[in-house]
Amino acid sequence: MKIGLDAKRLFNNFTGLGNHSRTTVDIVGSEFPDTSFYLYTPRVTSCETTDRYMNRPDCHVVMPDGMMRGSVWRTLGIAAECRRDGIDVFHGLSNELPVGMHRYGIPTVVTIHDVAFKTFPLMYKWHDRMIYDLKWRYACRNADRIIAISQCTKLDVMRFYGVDEEKISVVYQPVNGLYYEELPSGTLAEEGKECTDYMLYVGSVNSRKNLLGVVKAMSLLPADLRTKLIVVGDGGTYKREVMDYVVSHGLEPMVEWRRATDHTELRKLYSHALLFVYPSFYEGFGLPVVEAQLSGCPVVTSNVSSLPEAGGPYALKADPNSPEDIADKLSQLITDKALRNELALKGREYAMNTFHPAVLARQLMDVYRLSME
Repeated sequence: MKIGLDAKRLFNNFTGLGNHSRTTVDIVGSEFPDTSFYLYTPRVTSCETTDRYMNRPDCHVVMPDGMMRGSVWRTLGIAAECRRDGIDVFHGLSNELPVGMHRYGIPTVVTIHDVAFKTFPLMYKWHDRMIYDLKWRYACRNADRIIAISQCTKLDVMRFYGVDEEKISVVYQPVNGLYYEELPSGTLAEEGKECTDYMLYVGSVNSRKNLLGVVKAMSLLPADLRTKLIVVGDGGTYKREVMDYVVSHGLEPMVEWRRATDHTELRKLYSHALLFVYPSFYEGFGLPVVEAQLSGCPVVTSNVSSLPEAGGPYALKADPNSPEDIADKLSQLITDKALRNELALKGREYAMNTFHPAVLARQLMDVYRLSME
């Protein structure tokens, strides 16, 4: 099968959407070795992460070579390229599709990650919201099949864009392959895991992610239960709001800020943390929750949005609007070693079974085949 992919973010984005693009190629290519990928991108940022896709025998990189360039080519030129290349199905990996694919009879699939610009509009500029809405609406109307990355996102697509349920398939996101590897000795609960003295938060520091709720919960804990929090991520105005709260409540010695790091270092941080805390108000999926569970780390997350799906039955779930509830869940894990061990072991088992790359690759291929019927 020849699969065409919108590969702009695969070659030029090194966070969420770029990681999703690369892992999609990796898992489908591994599970279905006869597949060929045509990667359509207006440009390539050459580095160790992207160069391997330039050299893989199953990957064919297609860039503009005529008068049409950049975003114009990506929107208006890819359809003709796909017809020329004999593409069997085209997958828009990040919420949008090129214009005109239906004119050439090319089946299309689009992945919708979230509609946060509608659920948290104040985080986005007005003109950005308008552009996103136009792209999402066009893709949802014209795609043969829609992939939602969670049941929560599926319901949002149905709600905001009036899409029939039968047109949407839920396929969860794969995480970096490193997290599926066997953990080092001594990190799993049944091996008597000895945790270090920190809680962990990983993600952007913005109002939707609710780090302020975490530090408010910390201030409610008794002094003998307060545990250092390592924050891996960065932000702007909202981060300053969180830092002001930390200072005003004497929590400075308890909060350590770190910049985003590579997955090897992240996995170590997850694996040795006392717990992972992520009480976000809204997520399309919630990858850090899955990364934590695959790393054998017990999780406190939210009871809303897609996060109950990501954490499954073996994560503690709190009301993100209630620092008191978040503090209660933190207290449970800090004081109960048996509970920590149970969530570490069973959470990893749940994540491995639910989000294993082979499972997700087969689900993706099923969607591709459905789009061609």
